[in-house]
Amino acid sequence: MDTTFERRVLVVEDERTIAESVAARLRAEGFTVEIAGDGPAAVAAARRHQPDVVVLDVMLPGFDGLEVCRRIQAERPVPVLMLTARDDESDLLVGLAVGADDYMSKPFSMRELAARVHALLRRAAKSAPAPEASPTLRFGDLEINQAERRVLRAGIEAHLTPTEFDLLTHLAAHPRTVLPRERLLADVWGWADASGTRTVDSHIKGLRRKLGPDLIRTVHGVGYALEVER
Repeated sequence: MDTTFERRVLVVEDERTIAESVAARLRAEGFTVEIAGDGPAAVAAARRHQPDVVVLDVMLPGFDGLEVCRRIQAERPVPVLMLTARDDESDLLVGLAVGADDYMSKPFSMRELAARVHALLRRAAKSAPAPEASPTLRFGDLEINQAERRVLRAGIEAHLTPTEFDLLTHLAAHPRTVLPRERLLADVWGWADASGTRTVDSHIKGLRRKLGPDLIRTVHGVGYALEVER
């Protein structure tokens, strides 16, 4: 069965040549693609077309991609791949904080972009709630409700993005075990190569910011471990 059949992608990019090139590649992959060229048009298109994935440029007229992401996610959670001409750590962290799931810097290859879109869709399907309630994981004052996709620390709810939740749950499935970045990319993001280790690092920073710096241990040159006791 073709899992991309009738899957909808919204491409938000004000440079028409890039937008058309991205749309052409994704249509060749079997997606239905809509294009928006500015912030207000993007929010309206997301509301109208209910895309399964949004490919979103950061720099847009009207209002920027970060605001677009914030508004789209407030109405309906949807996987977002952000594009930027700037390779800036602060841009990356802000993008992840407002709900982006992945991040690519220009220039990028169309092949890699298509692979990232497919990976986002696979993860979205994998993280859909199961028919029966999944168990709640508890580690000290950390509580992970897998059925409701909610996380509490010391009784206070932390509002995680879908990717942050999936990453935390994967670490929690292997408590106190150091998981290499490459394995996290394969298991959580669905990537076959190790080109996105910076993405892992940035999501870990997001988790530490929301849950506290003591929860996840860094093993330099290797990966990360959830430092909790059952």
